[in-house]
Amino acid sequence: MIKTILLLLAVFAMVLPSSAAPKRKATKHRSSSIAPRKISKYKAPKHKGQKYKTPPKRQRRSYQQAPAPERYKEIQQALVSKGYFQGEPNGEWGSDSADALKRFQAEQNLTPDGKLTSISLIALGLGPKRLIAQTHAPSAADATKPEVPK
Repeated sequence: MIKTILLLLAVFAMVLPSSAAPKRKATKHRSSSIAPRKISKYKAPKHKGQKYKTPPKRQRRSYQQAPAPERYKEIQQALVSKGYFQGEPNGEWGSDSADALKRFQAEQNLTPDGKLTSISLIALGLGPKRLIAQTHAPSAADATKPEVPK
């Protein structure tokens, strides 16, 4: 019985220290002044005539909002006045509006894609909508004051 207890103590002694000790990750010691190099899978060609491996193109998200119905109505009215749009300007951009814009773009030597680009709007005479600073007009009271030379 003493042999059995000693044997069990020996087995526990061997198992206990390895499980009780905290495990550490093996780390490589590097100088803190040298940063690890990032390796890219897109590399320069090794031989003449080979092409660079380039990363795949990502599509950009468009944050541009669609014009308001009032703006669509202005564009349709401009197309009507130039003879490209035959319907009534209603503020709804449909296939007939896009077709009229394509015809206008083709005659203006623009890319006839039917898209409302800034160049197309400028050619229609509608340009970008911007707030214009109002100039201060002299009031009637200012006009009656005589100017005093200094």
